[in-house]
Order: sequence, then C-alpha cells, then structure tokens
Amino acid sequence: MLVNIAIVEDNAAAVEQFRRYFDLFSAEQPDYTFRLAAFSTADTFLFSYRPVYDLVMMDIELPGTNGMDASFQLRKMDAGVALMFVTNMAQFAVKGYEVDAFDYVVKPVTYSNFKMKMLRILGKLSSRATRAVLISQPEGTRRVLPSEIVYIEVSGHALLYHTSQGVLSAYGTLKAVEESLDGRQFVRCNSCYLVNLAYVTGIQDDMVVLRDERLHMSRARKKAFMQELNRYLGGSM
Repeated sequence: MLVNIAIVEDNAAAVEQFRRYFDLFSAEQPDYTFRLAAFSTADTFLFSYRPVYDLVMMDIELPGTNGMDASFQLRKMDAGVALMFVTNMAQFAVKGYEVDAFDYVVKPVTYSNFKMKMLRILGKLSSRATRAVLISQPEGTRRVLPSEIVYIEVSGHALLYHTSQGVLSAYGTLKAVEESLDGRQFVRCNSCYLVNLAYVTGIQDDMVVLRDERLHMSRARKKAFMQELNRYLGGSM
C-alpha cells in the first residue's frame, strides 16, 4: 500500500528524523511504501495543496501561520485527509478535536512512540472501504469521503453534492458517479437523486426522509429502492 504523507515542519533535523523513522518502519512493515513531501511553512503547504495526501503531519509552532490555524484552513479544502499534530506543547494538541485530528505526537519523538502511532493510523487508512471522491471546485479540487455525502442531485448540467460539510457543485453525470460509488450504499430514489442509505431516517408515502430534507421517490424506482434500503438496514452488506 502506497501512503502519501506531507510533513509540515520548519526544523530540518526533525524532518530528517522522520525520514529515518519511515525508512525503518517500512523495512519492518514491507506491505507499506511511503512517499514523503516536506514543507517548512504552513503557508507554502496550503498554497500548493492538492488532495493527494493520505496523512498530514503538522507541527503546531511554525513561522507565519501556525499549525493549528493552518489545520482549520486545511479542513476547508480537504475534510478527509488524516491529520496528526507534532508538537512539544501537548496542551495545544488536545485542541485537535476541533479539526478532527486523528492523533498527536509530542517532541522529542521516539521511534517506539512513532511506530505505535503509525500502526494506529495505518489501520484507519486501510479500513476505508472506498476511496475519496474528488470534486473540482473554482478554488481547487476538494476531496470528500463517501461517508460524508448525504445525497447527490442532478441540477441542469451540474451535480450538487449535498455533504455533511455543505453543498458542492460540479460538472459530471450521475451515472458516472453512481458507478464509482458503492452501489450497495448509494441508491437512486428517482432519476435525479442518488442517496446514501446511511442517512435515510424514514419513508413517508413517496418521500425519502434525510435529516431535515425529503426527496421524492419515483414509482419506477420505489420497489428497488425499498429492497436495497431493507437489505442495508438488515445488515446484509
């Protein structure tokens, strides 16, 4: 498994230490290969950011934009990338829940602690059943996990991704998106809506209830949709 990692750290010695640790860890865990990119400032990292990383290791004390503020900006661009803080101030790292940080390591980082943290985070990355969806936006490409998509709507020549982070508009066809997602969890209730069954809270007449929204379910697709919903709720994935 190839794992792309961004290290945002202004201390060159610390970056070199992480490179050695990853080399040693890769020798011990041959199923994993690591591709590292290092950034000495958060501003440089954010300016060139593309959603190609599986893990971002973020120092909190950085020149210019600090790591905590940078993480809030990162989450606006990429809600799915795993985030780990690297700091000598553990009291600040615990604020990581506000940006959905997976974990943090306290400097000086020992190899045993590094290894323990990496095994945990790689378990998370490996357990992702589906890959993230890449959605082109004017400000750049956004990466959204399938679990964050509530439903996708056809609107004219565009697709509207209704996600837990808001609505994103992009060009494409619903058929192509449908084929890329897990067909056992994403099902059409009519020709205009592709629904994540995990967010369905009920059925009222010919309406699919999702949180505070209701989507019309067509007569032609009602039987198949109800069969898939019953199977999903029954746990026969």
